[in-house]
Amino acid sequence: MQKLVINGGIPLDGEMPLYGAKNSALPLLAASLLCGEETVLENCPRLTDVFAACRILTHTGCRCTMQEHTVSVRADAIVRSEIPESLMQEMRSSIVFLGALLGRTGACQVYYPGGCELGPRPIDLHLEALGRMGVQIVRQEGRLECSAPNGLHGAQIHLKFPSVGATENVMLAAVLAKGETVLCNAAREPEICDLADFLRKCGARISGDGESTIRIQGVSALKGCVHRIRPDRIAGLTYLCAGAITGGMVKLCGTSGVQMENVLPVLEQAGCRIDRTEHAVYLRAPRRLRAVSRLRTMPHPGFPTDVQAIMMAVMTLAKGVSVFEENIFENRYRHVDGLVQMGAEICVSGRVAVVSGVQELYGARVAATDLRGGAALVLAGLAARGTTEVRQIHHIDRGYEEMEQVLKGAGACISRRAQ
Repeated sequence: MQKLVINGGIPLDGEMPLYGAKNSALPLLAASLLCGEETVLENCPRLTDVFAACRILTHTGCRCTMQEHTVSVRADAIVRSEIPESLMQEMRSSIVFLGALLGRTGACQVYYPGGCELGPRPIDLHLEALGRMGVQIVRQEGRLECSAPNGLHGAQIHLKFPSVGATENVMLAAVLAKGETVLCNAAREPEICDLADFLRKCGARISGDGESTIRIQGVSALKGCVHRIRPDRIAGLTYLCAGAITGGMVKLCGTSGVQMENVLPVLEQAGCRIDRTEHAVYLRAPRRLRAVSRLRTMPHPGFPTDVQAIMMAVMTLAKGVSVFEENIFENRYRHVDGLVQMGAEICVSGRVAVVSGVQELYGARVAATDLRGGAALVLAGLAARGTTEVRQIHHIDRGYEEMEQVLKGAGACISRRAQ
């Protein structure tokens, strides 16, 4: 077990690199199962979730190698269409292999996925959609036995909620299915567009990604390709928020910020100056931030739930009162206890959290309970007076590649140590 030790109170000043998006890399790795030739993913982040996805690919019979930030996958000889519970439990996004295996083999056996405990995240939407495409599903003691005895076929599907995972599973199952699939109320996140771009390079016929209706015309086979993963907008916003909470001046390298346009205005409302170029985003923070009156998490292009905890940490030191409303997950305020322990004033009632900005945070021993909540505690520690210890950082390692090194490069006093 490891922990991060932070000596806070230092305004960040420097450059921070940005790698590919975790939320793109995982469905792209699953999509490589559909290709009869080698696929190469560039700009792939080195994360524990990515390593878990590679282990799943290897288990199915793929040859999967990773050198620096490039992953190569050969899926020409799939020998297993079942994924053991131990591998499924390593990450929530493991469920995306359901659509990929069905698309490739027409049958699979998987278990319910693991990952952060953010409240109920049922996969019924996934199963209902796949059922309309000819998949028969038998549930037995946490195991899903899926088959399409007559083959996968296109269908008209309307999601009750624009679920990212369900959208990805339908896309992966539909690209090799017979006929056309029309997916209504689809997720519109940039990562959906990244998956569609990859599949089109491999020969898939997809249109409408980034909009609420996606059309997929099944093809007989997919080839390999070389694809560069889009920058991680959530990690990028985390590092910009690190500059904001410390009153610093930072340069985020490797992105134009286009995919962050639904959040950057919030930082500007708080008093930050933001400038963008083709390959970088610059942030200069004021001496003290202003509170942002109300933030409601919504499906894209609304304010992302993955940034809620991170922005809440920033607002703990802003002048005034900020109100957060979490509309995606029921249990995404688990970071609040840690922030309160550091001196924040936060009152939670159901899906609403009211943050009254304080003059100062204080170092404390806290524990990450999930990926983004853990990042929020790190940001609070960067701004706090004294020393902060963040334990259970395996949650953070799921979504941030060597976070301490990135922050240290901008002047933070932070180190990783044995717990």
